[in-house]
Amino acid sequence: MDSTWRTAITATRHCLTGCAIGEVLGMVIATLAGWGTLASVVVSVVLAFFFGYLLTFSGVRRSGLGLGAAVRTALAADTVSIAVMEIVDNGTLVVWPAAMDAGLGDALFWGSLVVSLAIAFVVTVPVNRAMIARGLGHAKVHAHHEGHAAG
Repeated sequence: MDSTWRTAITATRHCLTGCAIGEVLGMVIATLAGWGTLASVVVSVVLAFFFGYLLTFSGVRRSGLGLGAAVRTALAADTVSIAVMEIVDNGTLVVWPAAMDAGLGDALFWGSLVVSLAIAFVVTVPVNRAMIARGLGHAKVHAHHEGHAAG
């Protein structure tokens, strides 16, 4: 496996972490509130983007990037990755029979979330690899970290 694939897997795993935090939190909030499918998806997507961006933003800030540059880096690194992951993840949940109606105590609720996120990961890795190979997406984060380590 070449380094671009390894980097894509690492970047996607990072993206999955933020997306999963937001997705699970959103679905739990929406389920507890008794919201329908559309509201559940909207809150989950918003939170997935928030936490996905936050993880990257926090990492590049800790490594010394200024506020504005950290925001731009997080947006450049994660927008496509999170968007693909959320489309696949929520698309899977919406078409999975009864998944959006399952309660917090149902194995279907948790199982469908795990499976949908796993499918989203598999679909998003090649997207991230293509972006990284072109110097886009998480290549921006890695370029910053490498420049910071060299400096």
